[in-house]
Amino acid sequence: MAYQTVGKPMPRIEGADKVTGATRYAADLPIPESLYAKVLRSPLPHARIRNIDTSKAKALPGVHAVLTGADLPEVYVGLRMKDMPVLARDRVRFVSDPVAAVAADTPEIAEEALRLIEVDYEELPGVYDPLEAVKPGTVALHDAPRNYKNAPPLAEGVDPDRPNVQSHSIWQNGDIDGGFDNADRVFEGTFATQLAHHGYLEPHSCTVAVDESGNVEVWASNKGPFALKNRLAQDLEIEPEKVNVHILSVGGDFGGKASMIDTPVCYYLAKETGRPVRMVLTYTEEIATAAHRHPAIVSLRVGVKNDGTLTAVDGKVTFAGGAYAAWKANPEITVLGAKRLASYYRIPAIRIETICAYTNQVPCTQTRTPGSPQIVFAVESQMGQIAREMGIDPADFRLRNLVVPGDTSPLGAKWDGILARETLEKAVEASGWRTDPPGPNRGRGIALYERGAGGGNANAGIDLEEDGTVTVRVGVPDVGPGIHTAIVQIVSETLGTAPETIRIRVEDTDNSPWDPGTGGSKSTNTTGHAAHKAAREVHEMLVECAARKLGCEPDQVGRVDGRFAAPEGSDLSFVEVAQAAIAEAGGSFHHDTVFAPEGQPPITSFAAQIAEVEVDPETGQVTVTRMTTAHDSGRIINHLTYQGQIDGGVVNGVGFALMEDNPMSDGRITTLNLGDFKLPCAKDIPRLDTVFVDQGEGPVPFQGKAIGELPNVPTAAAIANAVADATGARIYELPLTAEKVYAALNES
Repeated sequence: MAYQTVGKPMPRIEGADKVTGATRYAADLPIPESLYAKVLRSPLPHARIRNIDTSKAKALPGVHAVLTGADLPEVYVGLRMKDMPVLARDRVRFVSDPVAAVAADTPEIAEEALRLIEVDYEELPGVYDPLEAVKPGTVALHDAPRNYKNAPPLAEGVDPDRPNVQSHSIWQNGDIDGGFDNADRVFEGTFATQLAHHGYLEPHSCTVAVDESGNVEVWASNKGPFALKNRLAQDLEIEPEKVNVHILSVGGDFGGKASMIDTPVCYYLAKETGRPVRMVLTYTEEIATAAHRHPAIVSLRVGVKNDGTLTAVDGKVTFAGGAYAAWKANPEITVLGAKRLASYYRIPAIRIETICAYTNQVPCTQTRTPGSPQIVFAVESQMGQIAREMGIDPADFRLRNLVVPGDTSPLGAKWDGILARETLEKAVEASGWRTDPPGPNRGRGIALYERGAGGGNANAGIDLEEDGTVTVRVGVPDVGPGIHTAIVQIVSETLGTAPETIRIRVEDTDNSPWDPGTGGSKSTNTTGHAAHKAAREVHEMLVECAARKLGCEPDQVGRVDGRFAAPEGSDLSFVEVAQAAIAEAGGSFHHDTVFAPEGQPPITSFAAQIAEVEVDPETGQVTVTRMTTAHDSGRIINHLTYQGQIDGGVVNGVGFALMEDNPMSDGRITTLNLGDFKLPCAKDIPRLDTVFVDQGEGPVPFQGKAIGELPNVPTAAAIANAVADATGARIYELPLTAEKVYAALNES
């Protein structure tokens, strides 16, 4: 079927405002009478607070409030598990743990006030290695973590007295012992990934105002405004109807803009002063105190028959969760990417144990495809190593073991429309894998991944205007991927009116339809579906209205060139029908709908990547020269934004593979600016080639599939496999720095 709007490369509707600087983010909003907040943060990774003297800070002219944990109710906050105090009460657990907060007339006065606060600490031993953290006898960071609200139950058989366990899960399917008994060879390997910041350019910022009646207004850089409203109300014991969160553009997220990192502090300062209070983190604060990707240690045992058939996989994944679990949103509190370990292979028996440990580091949270880049780096590196050691072409080894239609996943999921083989074969063909061998010091590597679209409920509304303008009311913020543009295309296609006549309206949680927020590759599958449903319902109303005006039955009304046509040839324009519908509705037309699916279609999406690298044998420097990416895409709603997600994801994966790192020394992050952290720049971007497998049906409107959290995942493993192909040296730890490659070359 030919579509007029869906599937076209429509430019972003907010693009002009962003490139001209007209878009206003949380830190740009002029909130009258605002005070400026700053937070005193711990210089120690683990210490007991003996005393805090704030008298000098309170006496400083221009200071309106100074708060410590002792001044606040005993409140613990969190996206799910409530284990983090708003301000540290008795202990600090990471360098930059919030200890005291100041509200002042200017940022400079607030900074000066921080310097006047005196804190007496008793330093405690630090715990940094997640493997050591959970061993009996290790210093415990929390006295009774299972007593925190929403603490998840531990896996059956796990000692509840083990120290520093945020969460512990075990997933198993099949006879794991029998699977290894059937193997001719067993391969083992341990892989490690780094602590890394999300790298968004807009820092966390928020302003909170509290009036005399206790009504709370929030302007925050946050991707889930309704979730923020509910958590503030729940954690701070405020009546929900008193909290209103304004829905703002977010300057990058990648999973990091969900936590209440600054909002509760601003709330208590605003309540204390009777003035709006604003906090904008510096980027040094961002890296030191805001959410990061979990470091991981992944140990694998893989059973294989001599013909290359997989028989069993046993994986143990240990994540360093940081000082608090508060920034993880899923009910299990673990990092659920581990559940996708080898999920696209045909494996008769699998066991996956995952543990998330408390450590004296910045708390970690979901990061673009939470846990999967770490897991896939390990699994696909191991598969590459097995193929090479068994003398099997790495592409053929994977093709031999990929799930095919009718298979279940290793953990028993039954998917429809499996296109794993087709996706890999497209990548192999496009890359020249079989026809164009790389030259000296060059290599190629393959890696795979699968992930479906997240699901859930969402609401949307549509208003019609006399001039034919259509306003779509949604509650999803713009965080960068282009959801508002996709909604315009979906509604335009459904109503049969030009995209130029459609407006997107977002306001606040008091006046916008409820929305789950972004994340989990779900916005088009939740808010997009809600807008699609609203548009279908409005279209039915317009058809019925047109039938009354044209003197025919609704099922006789056709659409010709955007007009509503009767069988005998008379017709009405969209504007004419909209005006009639508005008149019939009493002068205004508003329609609201709720999208509440009974379940998620059992459809996932597959991605395959092939990296090409050149390695300098004298220095170990790795240069990625080309990335070929194949995606099981379904019908693409907007080719520009879809390709943008792929290109951005691959570059994100290149950074994770080669350079991004926040190493710690004695609990202190040593890379406290983006220059030291090293995000990829234009010179680091290789040639990017993309191919699509566009057959099959997807779960989102017009049969699309997920894309946001696929293209960044296989990249590190593909590059690591390419380095091994070029050099014969296997690197087991990210990032793949020149020093590590040089050392491996000399060892081999």
